[in-house]
Amino acid sequence: MTSPETAPRPDRPTVRLKPKANARALRHGFPWVYANELVTDRRTRALAPGALAVLEDDARVPLGLVTVNPGSKLIARMLDRDPAAVPDVAWFAAHIRHALALRARTHDTPHYRLIHAEADGLPGIVIDRFGDTCVVQPNAAWAEAHLAPLTEALILETGVAHVLKNASGRTRALEGLDSENAVLAGKAPDAPVEVPMNGAVYMADLTGGQKTGLFFDQRPNHAFAARLAGKGGAVLDVFSHVGGFALAALAAGAGRALAVDGSAAALELAEAGARASGVAERFATRRGDAFETMTALAAEGATFDLVICDPPAFAPSKQALDAGLRAYERVARLAAGLVAPGGYLGLCSCSHAADLGAFRAASARGIGRAGRNAQVLHSGQAGPDHPMLPQLAESGYLKAVFYRL
Repeated sequence: MTSPETAPRPDRPTVRLKPKANARALRHGFPWVYANELVTDRRTRALAPGALAVLEDDARVPLGLVTVNPGSKLIARMLDRDPAAVPDVAWFAAHIRHALALRARTHDTPHYRLIHAEADGLPGIVIDRFGDTCVVQPNAAWAEAHLAPLTEALILETGVAHVLKNASGRTRALEGLDSENAVLAGKAPDAPVEVPMNGAVYMADLTGGQKTGLFFDQRPNHAFAARLAGKGGAVLDVFSHVGGFALAALAAGAGRALAVDGSAAALELAEAGARASGVAERFATRRGDAFETMTALAAEGATFDLVICDPPAFAPSKQALDAGLRAYERVARLAAGLVAPGGYLGLCSCSHAADLGAFRAASARGIGRAGRNAQVLHSGQAGPDHPMLPQLAESGYLKAVFYRL
């Protein structure tokens, strides 16, 4: 029997699990309900995307407050174990305050991921902080519907002056949401923001760049790779975006670095970051398809002391897994051929569908096909501002494996 404090609100609809659904997993912290696990009667199908409801097991025992999107395969997301919870300003502020406490322990900079979706208790919401500006990605319908209290709580708890909405998240379309960016509070910056990390300065375009403007998740892997580059070493950074691995290596003393990316805008930001970091004379860029560029570099006889490849998600879903692993194998084969004898190779994947074992196996096949022998030195993941929810493997999406060839 539920207590008065946790009794469902009478004005909220209820949704119910099917008898064979895994209610135990939900009780133990799994945050999602799939469409084939929920009773989808006419009343449930009529709920608006992002509607709040009380989730019950098949015996009608309340499990918590969920948000429902009847048109999504991920039909419900757990918001609170208390079915009477209200996602108002105070509720959001408590979650943000809890997240801030972690970042205060792990970061001495105002540049970090503040909210990492389910792992920070706010399903489908990503918030990156850039000093006095926060960029919010509301990747679920419920988040879009609650932007006002979220923004108010964000300003209240962090003291930031500007809050931007980035609507480029891939899952927004699956949630039936638009792709329109917006200013939620304050104003948008009129120039890229300088972000110091690992001794380098990165330029983040908060309004027109990829994702929220910068990838904070690779910060610890940038630092590890920079050590491998060594003093005076030559570095190749493929899929470089704004120069993540290359600039960190140069800041640590690498002799030269070449950044390869298909985006002219990203490479311009990388060049600006090199100038701001004082390493422009040792930094070069090459725009083009990564596979074609690595093939061309091999034909030119180029070799590097450190080669890093950080491609986009080749396996964003289980359906794309086989093709994605073949792509990772091809990346490893081409990259390994560019590593000088005794040099180092770093291979990364942000595909949650490809676990570490599958990614390492594909990478090993590629290295072997290149005729190289390898030692595995280190496996990295995202930094502590990207915490993982133990019950949700997808929250630990990033993998970085370093080799000596």
